[in-house]
Amino acid sequence: MAEREKEEKERGERWKAALVNLTEMGSNVDSLQRLLVKKAVFVDDESFAKASLISEQSKTIKSLEQRVETLERELDAAIAAAARARSEKRQAEAAQRSAELRAQDITRELENTTKVFKLHMEELRSKQEEISKKESEIKVLEAIIQTLSRNGSIAGDD
Repeated sequence: MAEREKEEKERGERWKAALVNLTEMGSNVDSLQRLLVKKAVFVDDESFAKASLISEQSKTIKSLEQRVETLERELDAAIAAAARARSEKRQAEAAQRSAELRAQDITRELENTTKVFKLHMEELRSKQEEISKKESEIKVLEAIIQTLSRNGSIAGDD
């Protein structure tokens, strides 16, 4: 039962607060109405039409100015992006030239290495031929020595 009384009391307080708010709003509306009556300017239809047109044009101009500012920012961003792209392109071209020069250097180095390798191969072949000739001369000399040693041992047996 005490709870119910408490709820009814709270409702009553809310209604009182709402009525106070409505009263304050009413006095605010009256105050606004008095202010409008004192400060209001009455114009003919032509003046109102011109003022409306000027107001619309002003809004349009403001909107267009904002659009121009936006487009200017976008243009600045595009110019900056183009400058970055040109810079990156120059860097890429420089890197490509550097890589091409490096490739040419490596190609020259390989060609020189190939020439040196061919010279060494020719030298090795000539050495191999010399060794083969010496081996065949050694075999001939060994055969002569064996023949002489057999002849000498045959002559000594006689």
